[in-house]
Amino acid sequence: MAETKTFRAGVFSVVKHCYLPRAVAAHPRFELVVVTDDADQPDWVHERNQKFADEFGIPYVRDVAKAIAEYDLDMAAVSPEAERHCDLAVRAADAGLHVIADKPMSTRLSECDRLVEAVQRNDVKFLLWNRNYLPAVVQTKEAIDSGAIGELQAIHVDFYFSKNAGPPKGSRAEGDPPINWLDRQMEAHADGSDGGVGKEAMGELEIEGIYPLGYIHMLTGQNVQRVFARTATHFHQANVDNDVDDLATVSLELGGGVVGSLCIGRIGAASHPDIGEIKIHVIGSEGGLVITEARPEVSIYYRDQPPLEFKNERIANENDFLLMDDFARALDTGSEPILNAKAGRDIAATVFAAVESGKTGQPVEVDC
Repeated sequence: MAETKTFRAGVFSVVKHCYLPRAVAAHPRFELVVVTDDADQPDWVHERNQKFADEFGIPYVRDVAKAIAEYDLDMAAVSPEAERHCDLAVRAADAGLHVIADKPMSTRLSECDRLVEAVQRNDVKFLLWNRNYLPAVVQTKEAIDSGAIGELQAIHVDFYFSKNAGPPKGSRAEGDPPINWLDRQMEAHADGSDGGVGKEAMGELEIEGIYPLGYIHMLTGQNVQRVFARTATHFHQANVDNDVDDLATVSLELGGGVVGSLCIGRIGAASHPDIGEIKIHVIGSEGGLVITEARPEVSIYYRDQPPLEFKNERIANENDFLLMDDFARALDTGSEPILNAKAGRDIAATVFAAVESGKTGQPVEVDC
């Protein structure tokens, strides 16, 4: 029966955070059977892939076509460098595989378009990884849909991550070479702050913008039509050296007469006692809501606590499991996942328009 089928998943590279394939493995409807990547990838890519394959006791095949042909796959979990997300996802879709891909969708809108076309042409399902099943986000959606605040008129999201990104701005001595983006991301892998891993430098809008814009898309049901952004490099030397933002504000004009805004930044570990200031503000015709995204949470302090251990721990957070539940439901019923290829592409278009606006100082129409 379809509802009891176990889906066989291939891990198509796992060089960034491995939360995505781990979430696949943790759900009873999915089974990891192989890790695969292209043979011409550099040694560090093969090392990370092999380490993950060894942990799960599955083969690592340095040939994507061979893995597809020999392992009877139903789907691909795609988590390479950001600039390779769409290429691997397209190849999976063209082989008839369903796809879950890590964020950001791509570093280029043309690649997003290529992926949307491949998903539609091959009639497969695609899920872009997101945080839309966090309890606070779900409760916000329920409040809006119930009419508790009347007709939605405006939305704002604060999305400040209190994580470091290497040496602080101004720390590079005169004559020192600029920080290489990929080298910095590889170094950051040890503490999980390598959200922008890849050769192409990405600012915080590109790395994390999917999350707050995913909230806005789900809560409003509207696409962004025009943006105006101010971007800055305020905190981190790697961002200065690679000319990408670590702080931004974006004004949004959405369909249906809704207006929105977004503040985003990687603001450094010293700036906030928790993971960061992450809140959703919504205003309706009859009232408003302010939702703290991290809650419910508990604070834990004890003697000799490791300095990098979070003192504020989220509870009731089943986002990863619920995303996989959602994907299984899509495969069973033919419904669309909570954030599909077209929505992911439109969010990417909003990000790229905001980056352009930040550089030009002018409003930019979003290519929807």
